[in-house]
Amino acid sequence: MNILLYGAGAVGLGLASCLLKSGEQADLIGRRETVDALKQNGLQRTGLFGDFTAAPESFGAYASLTELPPTDYDCILVCTKSFDTLTAAQQIAGMPLLNNASSPIVLCQNGWGNAEIFAETFPKDRIKSARVITGFRRPQKHQVDITVHADAIHLGSLFSGDVSGLAPLSAAIDAGGIPCQVTPTVSQDLWAKMLYNCMLNGLSTVFDVPYGVLGESPHTRELMENIAHEVYAVMTAAGYATHWASAEDYIDTFYKHQLPPTTSHEPSMLQDIRAGKQTEIDALNGAVMQLGQKHNLPVPYNIAIYRIIKFMENQ
Repeated sequence: MNILLYGAGAVGLGLASCLLKSGEQADLIGRRETVDALKQNGLQRTGLFGDFTAAPESFGAYASLTELPPTDYDCILVCTKSFDTLTAAQQIAGMPLLNNASSPIVLCQNGWGNAEIFAETFPKDRIKSARVITGFRRPQKHQVDITVHADAIHLGSLFSGDVSGLAPLSAAIDAGGIPCQVTPTVSQDLWAKMLYNCMLNGLSTVFDVPYGVLGESPHTRELMENIAHEVYAVMTAAGYATHWASAEDYIDTFYKHQLPPTTSHEPSMLQDIRAGKQTEIDALNGAVMQLGQKHNLPVPYNIAIYRIIKFMENQ
């Protein structure tokens, strides 16, 4: 396969490392300094699934879509931050080279609402989604370190359509080191991730603590649980579901099985605030706020988290 990865941050480099290790062709679009580092040093992966290095000549790295060679891509992986989704959609749509209706666009992003943005420009049956709950960090521009892995990457569609065409991509990622599978229930997976991230990321950032500390106090536990109830309410109103019948069932699983393995983890949102960067709060608690407004449901806890993080972004 010939695969384009739009976004060469930690997630993009992590997925590219799998594709290259499994023998696929991959081209990456990234910032100029990242592209320069990749061309000079190659792509280096360390961490949970072993070390791997791809030589600079074994893949393409470009700072703009206009620099791409005139070739067809079997698949496009969008690996940007959620606040860059609209720009990604517009730029990809503006390149006739990339408008092959048979090549899926797989959104490998955080939060909710990314697929809807792409659906304004592309046919829905071309838009696919990936649920990624593997932790990546980028020690240097050309390096990715896999730090935590909770479950296999899940590939699927939020819209109607056949997802069997994602099987070769799934097999390539899996062969390259990170477990991956195609699923008909990716929407349930993404909402499960939304619950987890909305409960933890904002509060961890506000209080400047790792996840585990939030579970130690009855005060922060009450905050997290109220956030979960609000997420469930808007999810249901929007016509979606997840793997637990109620917020209470999810909260029980959260405390027993999901929080304990990640007690020392700090979210990228906290790292972004420390670095003075924009966060992905709009696609997390902000998305819950928007759905609450759309369906006339009160979501005061999610709104509070959203407002506080937006204030912190501007300091």
